[in-house]
Amino acid sequence: MRQNSGDTFEFSLIKHIIDGMYDWVRVIDKDDNIIFLNKAMASSLKTSWVGQKCYRILGRNDPCKNCISRKAVFEGSPQMKEEIINDRIYSVMSSPVRNNKGEIIYVVEVLRDITEMKLLQEEIIMQNKKLKEDLAIARKLQCSLLPKNILDTRFDFSFIYKPCEALGGDFVDIFKIDENHAGIYIADVSGHGVSASMLTVFLKSSIDKKLTSPAAALSKLYTEFNRSKYDNDLYITVFYAIIDLENNLLYYSNAGHSVCPIVYNNREFKILYSAGVPISDWIDTPAYEDKLLKLEAGDKLFLYTDGITELKNKNNEYFGEDRLLNLLLASNSRPSSTLNRILNKIYEFTGLSPSSDIPDDITMALVEIL
Repeated sequence: MRQNSGDTFEFSLIKHIIDGMYDWVRVIDKDDNIIFLNKAMASSLKTSWVGQKCYRILGRNDPCKNCISRKAVFEGSPQMKEEIINDRIYSVMSSPVRNNKGEIIYVVEVLRDITEMKLLQEEIIMQNKKLKEDLAIARKLQCSLLPKNILDTRFDFSFIYKPCEALGGDFVDIFKIDENHAGIYIADVSGHGVSASMLTVFLKSSIDKKLTSPAAALSKLYTEFNRSKYDNDLYITVFYAIIDLENNLLYYSNAGHSVCPIVYNNREFKILYSAGVPISDWIDTPAYEDKLLKLEAGDKLFLYTDGITELKNKNNEYFGEDRLLNLLLASNSRPSSTLNRILNKIYEFTGLSPSSDIPDDITMALVEIL
């Protein structure tokens, strides 16, 4: 049958396109014979190989055990695999070709050299492994900065710290200033990850643990922050309180911490509202103020970050401050039991589990005056 000029032109155009491809292209019949190689493949292999068995190019005397061309014929759909040819790695796509009757008569294989990509992938995998190892070390260091048990018969203390990433931006600490004063603060650093964790280290090392005025300590911290020349986008919100354990007095000051701590007992509660600029470079001289609250035996101070109240359930409802407050007021347990009950309620509300990824850090602390 004679080909008309239109068919000849179309065939010539397709051949020119395939020969112009950087990828290797070959056509194989149902008996594993090569009937066509494009120029890129023939040039790289130094011969056309047309008329020979397809597996001979791979240096084999028998068909490949994982032959995707035969699988493409059998299943009638494209197949993919990777193959090594002359120490190079190729991605192979094998697609069946049908005649006018719908019968599969050939298979077209497109081979792309992915050697450099595979080497790059291996390098990225190694770098990611090293990064994870470094983050694990950094997380261990960050966790080592969290408060240890403070033995004092005048108060009981517990906290929960769950970062949403390997390194969190929340931080909490409690420490003895002297025999009759204990300092406690909760902080939320802008962002997450390494940059945020660096600021928690700065906070831990820079806050003055000798001053008995929270406002004075925050002012000094603000100065230290600006002296360190941190990035303009970084800041820390801190609520800092000092408990006078001899006279049962609570002094507190706030550097922009948006969720106010709560003092409560079995009769009433008080939200510790206090305004203040975050630890940042936003203004030259921030004005922090000390506020005072008289405490009684049985009073509890609860501190937390917005990672709790802003958690949502499947109905897009917030966990919220009211739900949190009701849980606090309904509990007469010791601080550790109360915090664990809140955490379990968070899991129940959100459908999360202890192993789930969380959208924000969960940090809370509870001090009870004994």
